[in-house]
Amino acid sequence: QLQLVESGGGLVQPGGSLRLSCTASGFTSTSYIMGWFRLAPGKERDGVSCIDYGGLITNYAGSVKDRFTISRDSAKGTVYLQMSSLKPDDTGVYYCAAGWGPPSSICTSALDKGRFAVWGQGTQVTVSS
Repeated sequence: QLQLVESGGGLVQPGGSLRLSCTASGFTSTSYIMGWFRLAPGKERDGVSCIDYGGLITNYAGSVKDRFTISRDSAKGTVYLQMSSLKPDDTGVYYCAAGWGPPSSICTSALDKGRFAVWGQGTQVTVSS
């Protein structure tokens, strides 16, 4: 059974940092693209960042570019999202997801959640003073 488990969420003050982790299990190979999505209060689930299986292709939503960094450790089956200079608008439930297909069409700045088939349960991030 394919499973993704997120961790690392919490309450942080504006300007602070958090690192989210997403650990995969049940996958028979590492040839999948990983994405992070955010569900903010009153909004739809939007793409935040993605990374291909080799870690060579990454992309970010404009609102988080230069503040968030995605990385993956394929040996550990884990993907990370380092979040810095956090703002109240970054508040939401963060989900990781796995997708299969050409990285150039899936891992783009216009991250399409419909291209991702396996989802984690989410981790809450609250940015507030």
